[in-house]
Amino acid sequence: MEAQAGQAPSLLGALLPFVVLMLLFYFMIIRPQKKQQQQRDAMIAGLRKGNRITTIGGIYGEIVDIKDDAVLLNVASQGERLIVRVAKWGVQDVLGKDNVAKDKETEEEIS
Repeated sequence: MEAQAGQAPSLLGALLPFVVLMLLFYFMIIRPQKKQQQQRDAMIAGLRKGNRITTIGGIYGEIVDIKDDAVLLNVASQGERLIVRVAKWGVQDVLGKDNVAKDKETEEEIS
């Protein structure tokens, strides 16, 4: 009986590091990734005509139309029209008011 009582703490001691690592893995990797994915899904669901976006390929444009799984972007500037079809999952960021100034500076540098 003493052998069985002596083995229980060693089993608990052997499993405790694995349990701690699993919990650490969950809170450091899985949970933040889920939160980031929820934010990205909300951003894609919130796309509207007229939004200025950037794609994962680095293309800046304004949304002209939204389809089920794609958006149509006008990537030309100053009254010109050059429409590009981009998958919704290819949208990286919606440019806000704070990014509009940076976007205009980029267009001026290109011109």
